[in-house]
Amino acid sequence: MVGATGKGQAPGGASNYADTAAAAAAAVTQSSSYLKALNESFATMPTGSDSERGRHYTPQNPYATHSSYPAAPSSIFENPAVFEKLGTDCLFFIFYYAQGTYQQYLAARELKKQSWRFHKKYMTWFQRHEEPNVTTDEYEQGTYVYFDYETGWCTRIKQDFRFEYSYLEDQLQ
Repeated sequence: MVGATGKGQAPGGASNYADTAAAAAAAVTQSSSYLKALNESFATMPTGSDSERGRHYTPQNPYATHSSYPAAPSSIFENPAVFEKLGTDCLFFIFYYAQGTYQQYLAARELKKQSWRFHKKYMTWFQRHEEPNVTTDEYEQGTYVYFDYETGWCTRIKQDFRFEYSYLEDQLQ
């Protein structure tokens, strides 16, 4: 570039050019380190399933146990009459932690006998606390007790809840 004097000089002198080149190199280095950090954090980014609690109960015992300690669940839990004697906490535990088993089916069956209803959208059990205020062909609305398995493992009351029948699991499989 031709300067004010007509000679070939960088604007502001050669030292400014060197400073600009050094600043550009530093920016590229900084930019690549940001890009590297971003790629590393993206590779280890949490997913939605990271916040979910595992629902399958798998007993893990890294230590050798005595031979008298049972290695498999007792066959007594194949008997439906046993589930009639279990409390609701135990039935909820079996339902949520023995998924896909015959015991889950028996626990669900017993919960239904006790007037609990499974809500497919919220994946939890509800029971009427009192008669519904509104009842239509599509839903009923009122006060319900529900089992909170995610945050407290307890029953809670939900007032003015709209239970849509389309979310009601009415078949045991």
